[in-house]
Amino acid sequence: MPELIFHPDIQYEIRDSYQWYESRAQGLGEDFLTELESAFQVIKEIPDTWPLIAKNFRRYLLDRFPFGVIYQKKQDQIYVVAVMHLSRRPGYWIDRID
Repeated sequence: MPELIFHPDIQYEIRDSYQWYESRAQGLGEDFLTELESAFQVIKEIPDTWPLIAKNFRRYLLDRFPFGVIYQKKQDQIYVVAVMHLSRRPGYWIDRID
């Protein structure tokens, strides 16, 4: 199974989203993290499933939250470049790729 590699800024995206959801309702941030962890697992298992969106990057959409996981499969690794809110600056992550 491929290894997940994360862009360094993803930790801030996840933290900020977790805090925002948790401030709305106790446990909602945890629900966000749980769905995100499930998304990462599914991406590792079947990475070629979701549509290409740009420069060989794919987007997996979360079910419950308006977020997409943007990633690229490279041999034995999956490079996750963004965990992006679907309504905010949708192309910001392009600056993160080579």
